[in-house]
Amino acid sequence: MHVPNPELPSLASVEAEIRRLALALSPSELHGALCGWLAGGGAAVRDWPAKVLVDASLGTPEEQSPLDQLREVAVAQFSDRDFGFDLLLPDPEASLAVRSEALFDWCRGFLGAFGLAVGANPRLSPESTEALADLAKLAAAQPQDEGDDEDEAALVEIEEFVRVAALLLHGDCVLAAQHRARLN
Repeated sequence: MHVPNPELPSLASVEAEIRRLALALSPSELHGALCGWLAGGGAAVRDWPAKVLVDASLGTPEEQSPLDQLREVAVAQFSDRDFGFDLLLPDPEASLAVRSEALFDWCRGFLGAFGLAVGANPRLSPESTEALADLAKLAAAQPQDEGDDEDEAALVEIEEFVRVAALLLHGDCVLAAQHRARLN
C-alpha cells in the first residue's frame, strides 16, 4: 500500500518561525539548506538548524513545530520511491519575480549546506557534477521584475530541474553510499 508523502508546512508558518528565531534567510532558502544538508549525507537530527546554519546557539525546534515538520517531510520525501519531492516555494499565484527569487534562494541554501555536509571531494557521477554546476548558476541568478507566458513556463521547467537535481545528488551521496556500505 502506497502511503502519500506528508505535506510541507506552509510558507507562512515557516516564515513565522524564522522571524521568531531572528534568522536572516527566507523560508525557501532555509528549506533548500535543509535539503542540501540531507542530500549531502547530513544527519536528519531534530537540532538540524544549528548544524545546517552552523550556529550552535540555535536551539532544537519543538516537536511538531513548522521547522520540525520541515525536517520530517524532507526526510520522507527523499525516501519516497515515487520521487514525491517538493520545494518550499511561494504559491503559483505569486509574481514571477517573487517565485524566481525564492527558487534562487532555495538553490543558494541547498548549495551551502550540501557543501557543508558532503565535504571537499564528494563522489559524484558526471550527471550530478553537472547538476551541481547548474544549481550554482541558478544560485547566482537574479530575478527579473516582469515576464510573459514563456518566462512562466521556463520557471516551471527550472523548478522541475532543481527538484530532480536535488534527488540526483541525494542518490549519489546518500543512497549510493548506503548501497556501497551494504556490499562491504
